[in-house]
Amino acid sequence: MALATGLVAGALGTTTQNAWAAEPKVGVVVKIGGIPWFNAMEAGIKKAAPDAKVDAWMVGPTQADAAQQVRAIEDLIARKVDVIGIVPNDSAALEPVLARARAAGIKVLAHEGPDQKEKDWDFELTTTEAYGRAHMDLLAKQMGEQGKYIVYVGSLTVPLHNAWADAAIAYQKEKYPKMQMVGDRFGVAESVDESIKTTQDQIRANPDLKGILTFGSQGPIGAARVLEDRGKAQSIALVGGFSPGQGVKYVKSGTIRGGYIWNPMTAGEIFVQLAAMLAAGKEPTDNMELTGVGPVHVDPGKKLIQAQKLESLDKENIDRLVALGL
Repeated sequence: MALATGLVAGALGTTTQNAWAAEPKVGVVVKIGGIPWFNAMEAGIKKAAPDAKVDAWMVGPTQADAAQQVRAIEDLIARKVDVIGIVPNDSAALEPVLARARAAGIKVLAHEGPDQKEKDWDFELTTTEAYGRAHMDLLAKQMGEQGKYIVYVGSLTVPLHNAWADAAIAYQKEKYPKMQMVGDRFGVAESVDESIKTTQDQIRANPDLKGILTFGSQGPIGAARVLEDRGKAQSIALVGGFSPGQGVKYVKSGTIRGGYIWNPMTAGEIFVQLAAMLAAGKEPTDNMELTGVGPVHVDPGKKLIQAQKLESLDKENIDRLVALGL
């Protein structure tokens, strides 16, 4: 009897393993693990994987470091995954290893990397220009359309953060000539500690500073702490995107004046939806529907899948976003 039971269990185990092995394997390498933004993205990946019938997981490096992303991708190549998702820290640094992945027959799906070379497709939940301009309009309104401001990005090599900053700065020069950007942008907005230090330094160096615009989810959090500590929350307008649960208290106190995000949980779900499609040998088509965002524009020339789905980070909307687990 024990032998028969063992044989049945063994047979079931083999069947389960074979079914599991048949599922396409998808590894998504993000910029940094352990922060709320990418925790939410991971939740979206895990939520969508069963329905898409893929074995999907997220890899989060301990630092926002291109070398760690390269090593993570090398590991996924060795594991012979079907699709590699990437949110790049440094597009140029990733080109060689992504080329090796594609040479091995692995599909590469980028997010926040429209200019990433050696990708099969990139998907975005807003356009670069729209996102940059929306933040500059908000900053200008909060600054009374005049005065000095500084700009933070995740790092000087994060492609999309810098593209947003480029769009925002160009728009400011065109529409808000009485505003003045101080110095160059600072690559600190993926670290609370670095954002704190830079904000302290810039307040000392520029006592007439009127605004901080930050692209990178930790930038508003670090800057907000300094503004509250220094009693500058009313005199310096702080605008940028962040994880709602991490910044809700600063929005309610008025220290963070607002910003815009897309839902990182939705981005995680889309990673899985598109990866399942690519693993099955299917190509995206214009106006196809994606769960959570609806019809999307597909540009085969640019290898770009473009959606428009922004959320406002203001007092009216923040509690709803927090309730979603963001």
